[in-house]
Amino acid sequence: MKKTVGIIGANGYTGSELIRLLAFHPHVTLSFLYSRSNSGTRISDLYPDLTTVCEMVLTDKPEDVDILFLCLPHKESQNWLTQNPVKDETLVIDLGNDFRLEGNFGNRDFIYGLPEVNKNQLVGAKSIANPGCFATAIQLALLPLAEKGVLNEVFTTGITGSTGAGQSLQATTHFTWRNDNVSAYKTLTHQHVDEILQQLISFNNKEVTLNFVPWRGDFARGIFTSSTMKTDLTLEEIEQLYQDFYAEEPFVTVSSRAVDLKQVVNTNRCVIQIEKSGNVVVIHSAIDNLLKGASGQAVQNMNLAMNWEENAGLNLKPIAF
Repeated sequence: MKKTVGIIGANGYTGSELIRLLAFHPHVTLSFLYSRSNSGTRISDLYPDLTTVCEMVLTDKPEDVDILFLCLPHKESQNWLTQNPVKDETLVIDLGNDFRLEGNFGNRDFIYGLPEVNKNQLVGAKSIANPGCFATAIQLALLPLAEKGVLNEVFTTGITGSTGAGQSLQATTHFTWRNDNVSAYKTLTHQHVDEILQQLISFNNKEVTLNFVPWRGDFARGIFTSSTMKTDLTLEEIEQLYQDFYAEEPFVTVSSRAVDLKQVVNTNRCVIQIEKSGNVVVIHSAIDNLLKGASGQAVQNMNLAMNWEENAGLNLKPIAF
């Protein structure tokens, strides 16, 4: 029998991406789509791409389900759970940042949902904190070096599409501003830095300095990051390190060719490329911010928690042209 699923905040970008994925998932059925602001509206009227895929009407009355996804703005998940108690046996996956650093809430202990490092802990978990999009791309780029214990001071730049800012219209997501434009934002202060360092330091066993400059890009979706640091390891040693670290991971590819966003957009994949000159190494990583950086990774975490095949519902092809 298929497991029942509810989505809180189904009217946003991550919620609608979850609908697209779960509508074709072999092990689940959508029971309700929750939205306070659009209750009574058919989801396909908000997202015409879901026409014939999902014609459910949004509701402001949650139901008891086997699996619950929280796709709320940051800092709202805890409030929602306080006001809407969920059964202990329900699997809760939070796509916000409420539980990434402090994972305790009532009798729930949220597991950080980066499958490439916490897979064993995720199997059978009932509470999962989905990583942030930039956090996913940067961690996957640096974790093999952290495990080797050679991370020191890292300089990272990353560019993201407009969907990373959410559905609500802002001055910096308006087409006339974003088109033919690039800008830096939250320089050295991005909210994902603490989340990234929490994982890297635990692997590196010593302090790591991350100097992160994020950029807004002139495109809708995708994240491309480049992390630079000094190391005496050879390029061959580093490449072998990465191949070994990700050998059993279905969604991470270490490439010897140049990386570009079209290799990953519309997929749950992360593609990594390594370049080195002298004692300076650059690790490039690319993901789809709405999939591997959000909804796709949430489904991956659900699959692991429910002991299903890890790639169930996630065999997606990139859109190359």
